Amino acid sequence: MNDSALRSELVALLDGGQAHVALDKTVDGIKPENRTKNAIAGERSIWEVLEHIRLAQHDILQYTLDPNWKSPEWPSGYWPELPSKLSEAAWDRTLSGLRHDLRQLIGLAQNNNIDLTSEIPHSEGHTNLRELLLTADHNAYHLGQVVAMRKALGDWPD
Repeated sequence: MNDSALRSELVALLDGGQAHVALDKTVDGIKPENRTKNAIAGERSIWEVLEHIRLAQHDILQYTLDPNWKSPEWPSGYWPELPSKLSEAAWDRTLSGLRHDLRQLIGLAQNNNIDLTSEIPHSEGHTNLRELLLTADHNAYHLGQVVAMRKALGDWPD
């Protein structure tokens, strides 16, 4: 596989819509009253999972780009506390942050000046390819959870 084909496959994997549902399809049309409901016993709310994805994705992006980045403490820095009332602005910040950082990561995948398989100099032996695959895997897993929650709430289009 040539470098261009690899980059295209990474973009498709990050964007979703092939073997897993894409971010926009996952969140499109969620009823506001369902954003903070506990749809499945023992699980978090839709917003908590989406905010977790955003926090983790942002951490991976910054870890990849910034040699001075300090990752949040695990697990508290990656899981938000559910507010008593989720504002529309907080919901929008979560989704816009998710989309922004995802576009940044897709930009890394598309950047021919970045060697995907060379070690990131300030990392612990990790490569850009590893970080992009980690993001895609993590996002796909949790977006699948959101779909399951929406189905449990009767809030998923057939």
